[in-house]
Amino acid sequence: MANIGIIRCEKNDQRCPLTNCIKSLRGTQQAFSDYEDGELIGVFTCHCPGDNVANLGKILQSKGAEAIHMCTCTFASKGDGGWVMGDGFCENIDELMQQLANAVDVPCVKGTAHLPEGYTTQVFSKTG
Repeated sequence: MANIGIIRCEKNDQRCPLTNCIKSLRGTQQAFSDYEDGELIGVFTCHCPGDNVANLGKILQSKGAEAIHMCTCTFASKGDGGWVMGDGFCENIDELMQQLANAVDVPCVKGTAHLPEGYTTQVFSKTG
């Protein structure tokens, strides 16, 4: 069983209780489809401009996270026909993903539930 941590965006924390993220994790669907089984180990909220993301990742890893996912709403938005790339809550999500990956020793995955059609899940790891 994979222990998963999730980091969400503060811009959505009053509107979304992560229902579909948690359902997707439990059903190993969407961005969690590479896991045989998954358990939520913890959830944190990233606050703009994201200076806290590395620390959040370190804490999740110390609590047993074997992978950390950033919510889809950080890089995608809900359109008329479903979720589409762009207009997510975080304008520098790839930079934050790399900061997160550089701070921890576990895979950092960009996405949870509601993946846009054609999106291939990106996994960030340490550079250098």
